[in-house]
Amino acid sequence: ILDSPADVADKADRIITMLPSSPNVIDVYTGQNGILKKVKKGSLLIDSSTIDPAVSKEMAAAAEKLGAVFMDAPVSGGVGAATSGKLTFMVGGPEEEFNAAKELLSCMGANVVYCGQVGTGQAAKICNNMLLAIGMIGTAETMNLGIRLGLDPKLLSKILNMSSGRCWSSDTYNPVPGVMEGVPSANNYQGGFGTTLMAKDLGLAQNTATNTKTPVPLGSLAHQIYRMMCARGYASKDFSSVFQFLREEEGQ
Repeated sequence: ILDSPADVADKADRIITMLPSSPNVIDVYTGQNGILKKVKKGSLLIDSSTIDPAVSKEMAAAAEKLGAVFMDAPVSGGVGAATSGKLTFMVGGPEEEFNAAKELLSCMGANVVYCGQVGTGQAAKICNNMLLAIGMIGTAETMNLGIRLGLDPKLLSKILNMSSGRCWSSDTYNPVPGVMEGVPSANNYQGGFGTTLMAKDLGLAQNTATNTKTPVPLGSLAHQIYRMMCARGYASKDFSSVFQFLREEEGQ
């Protein structure tokens, strides 16, 4: 066990980081005891955090000045895919370095996809998580409406999953307690992907949409819903707890 990221860089020339947010990445790479303080020339630095693409580009530029290569490789698939080694990595960086990165990331993931230059991995991840949030809210609303109309939730889930409304949130990660085994909704929304992290990722989507003048009305609404949830005691629960939040909002 070493004392700082700088000490890690002193001892290793292939480093993978995975941190909660942009400020953490900036500190771990460029801080007083950061990786770039002792990085070796020719080192490969892979960051699997989900952060602002602009920060990935900044880190890459700083690493390049020191003769190192920085690539962004955010990850998707959740706790289940992590446990089974079936994660998806979305990689941005110099194409000639992709195979070296893929060799490392394939130890943890089933899918390692080259997206383009530094920052494009982040772009892919942010887009994916915006859709995931919208889909989860839609699934939670739909399930709640069906339950209020007298439908058995397991039956409704079965019908959705053989119909055109089917999505990952309905068939793999259902937000209604008792519908599926082995998902956070079956465990009081513990484990999985925290509401705080989803709110953070939706904030990134909002920032990038603003910067590129892209309309994302549902993405913006999803961002507000997850921020409200953070303020109402759901911050540490899995993001599928939006179902519980909706039930609470209507006074049930």
